[in-house]
Amino acid sequence: MYKKIKSIFLAIALLLVANISVAQNNTNSPYTRFGYGEISDNNTGDQRAMGGVAIGSRSRTTINTVNPASYSSVDSLTFMFDVGVSLLNSRFTELGGKSSRLNANLDYITMQIPLWKNVGLSAGVLPFSSTGYSFYSQSDLPYDVYPDTVTMTQSFAGKGGISQAYGGVAVKLFNHISVGVNTYYMFGSIVNARDLSFSESDFYSSFQRDSIKVGSFRWRYGLQFFNTFNKKHDVTLGLIYEMKSKLKAEYNEVTGSVDTIITQVGSEAKKFDLPQVFGFGLNYTYDKQLTLGVDYTFQKWDDAEFLGQSNVTLTNRSKLALGAEFIPNPRGRKYFDVVKYRAGFNISDPYYKINNDVQPKNFGISFGLGLPVKGSNSVVNASFEYGKVGSSGTLREDYFKFTLNAVFNENWFFKRKL
Repeated sequence: MYKKIKSIFLAIALLLVANISVAQNNTNSPYTRFGYGEISDNNTGDQRAMGGVAIGSRSRTTINTVNPASYSSVDSLTFMFDVGVSLLNSRFTELGGKSSRLNANLDYITMQIPLWKNVGLSAGVLPFSSTGYSFYSQSDLPYDVYPDTVTMTQSFAGKGGISQAYGGVAVKLFNHISVGVNTYYMFGSIVNARDLSFSESDFYSSFQRDSIKVGSFRWRYGLQFFNTFNKKHDVTLGLIYEMKSKLKAEYNEVTGSVDTIITQVGSEAKKFDLPQVFGFGLNYTYDKQLTLGVDYTFQKWDDAEFLGQSNVTLTNRSKLALGAEFIPNPRGRKYFDVVKYRAGFNISDPYYKINNDVQPKNFGISFGLGLPVKGSNSVVNASFEYGKVGSSGTLREDYFKFTLNAVFNENWFFKRKL
């Protein structure tokens, strides 16, 4: 009965988070105006501390949703539950000024359980993308009467995001191979608004509102090869793949000026795609103490349709991540012997163009801690990230992100002896 009550509580929690995640904004960046907004890599807190290394990660104490093949590593007696929150401080610099924004967010909620021997299952709610911005620009236009110029103000605002509820399963084969698959149900909406106004009444103001409402499925496939050499050397090679797929979305657009309003609903010309994705990762662990990892991911956005067009506003995205984790003494009995110290670096391409120009690369550096909870197998992970988006010549975003996640690890699936 106790296990059933826990299961019911977990299901209710997942539903609540699914509803909350639709309405949340965890960003306030003008760069989220483009495409679907800021795309999430779905890294957990410990993976973020290692620069985003995940594809080759295989652990009994963490949930790795990036590569579904990892689920078969779950202990046959263990239930795991992971929830992550973050705090983001962004500083924007452009010619003429600086500004800062602070955002907090509930990032994700996931769970993992064993189904049978060598078979693991994971489910939860993850972000796919987020949009949040509000800014304006002004310029003076020539005017043939006093005061000789008229001020034009363009205002831009956007909000929303796309979330994804997922379920995945993995099977371990021949002691050294694991295959897995995730299915995602994507839901949510993005709203963008543009307004044009003038300081003189002789000029007509105008506005445009467009929205994308999503309800669609997609799939990800994962593979891991793993082995231990001479009892001290653990090596895992991971692969992930997603096929290009259609994104089922309803597009609405409303434009107006003075007393004229035009509405387009569900235009057939506004088609949307999700890109082909593939990636590989390699993790090496020495004596359960030192782990080194590298990931490379490629998303083929240039032939994915967005608003019915391809290779216009979107471009291919690649990401390289490097990370390390160190445990002073994995077999030690003192608390700080088993604290995990992590660091990482990543560099990536934006997946969008601005004025048909490919944007400069983004980069991030990170570090963090894995703090065991005394008297249990649970862990609290803290990560700190610094990153750069854009360039000083146009608009540069420097951000600091703090992520805190707790992995609750309990032994559920065993029979008590009387």
